[in-house]
Amino acid sequence: MRLDRFVSSQRGELSRSMVRELCRQGRVTVNGSPVKKPDAVIDELHDEVAVSGERISYRQYIYIMLNKPQGVVCATRDGLSQTVLELIPQQLRRRGLFPAGRLDKDTEGFVLITDDGGLAHRMLSPKSHVPKTYLVRTAYPIDERLVPAFAQGLTIDGGELCLPAELTLSEDPFCCTLVLHEGKFHQVKRMFESCGNKVTFLKRVRIGALELDPELPLGGCLEIMHKDVEKLLSR
Repeated sequence: MRLDRFVSSQRGELSRSMVRELCRQGRVTVNGSPVKKPDAVIDELHDEVAVSGERISYRQYIYIMLNKPQGVVCATRDGLSQTVLELIPQQLRRRGLFPAGRLDKDTEGFVLITDDGGLAHRMLSPKSHVPKTYLVRTAYPIDERLVPAFAQGLTIDGGELCLPAELTLSEDPFCCTLVLHEGKFHQVKRMFESCGNKVTFLKRVRIGALELDPELPLGGCLEIMHKDVEKLLSR
């Protein structure tokens, strides 16, 4: 791979023109030696590349766990509201990042940010039925009769049938955990509204078998290690 392409693909804040200037200044090294030709061909898997002394490790794809706050939209760009991509720190930014799936603007919790379109397609495909787990708070106490009703599959407004979902009650009558196997528009809110209740707080805490890090603050990000990526697809 060309040196300038490698650096700019792994460090999203550096354009190729910026990399060329860094090369000219002697700040880009390959295996410890400055390389001033940005079109030099490197072995991205084995050569050691550094910019200003900071090593760049090659990753074909990147997977980022974001704890989305309320008020932020799951989009790559938006003219009115802050987007999830704007929360990604510089050291994790690279070209092609996007949110794999969406949360409503007023919903918080686990959003996967990646540049791996193949994994996102597998994760979001209706055939996959990857479970998503939510913490829910409602305006009124949750009727225990909703547990078997959700397990059977609710019919929500417009006659739309939902897949069976796992509703688990808690000691707090206004709170529960809900596991969905699909992602209809505003689904959690519509399910409770169809039962005469209203969602007042919603947070996604797990995708597949991968849990949101409980130590990750709202708006915080961390890179998901490759050994954990397959958990995103686990049923």
